Amino acid sequence: MTTTACATQQHEDERVRVTRWDFEPGQSTGRHVHEYDYVVVPVVDGLTSVIAPDGTTTASQLRAGESYARPAGGEHEVVNAGSSPLAFVEIELK
Repeated sequence: MTTTACATQQHEDERVRVTRWDFEPGQSTGRHVHEYDYVVVPVVDGLTSVIAPDGTTTASQLRAGESYARPAGGEHEVVNAGSSPLAFVEIELK
């Protein structure tokens, strides 16, 4: 059974919400929908499996400091598919 990753809200104001996600191997964000456009900044290198609502799984290699952005509305679950702890910072643009 997958356990939930640790989400630590670092900042929130009227414009942004910043959350750090820390995952042990196998831990997950749980299924969720993104309410806002967002940017992800990996803190360490790692491998994720992103699970879509239809069950489709996409593997992604994260590289520390190599950010990416996604639009609001995406629904998925993110799982640490690697063998080491994983961390990234998520910046939501309100």
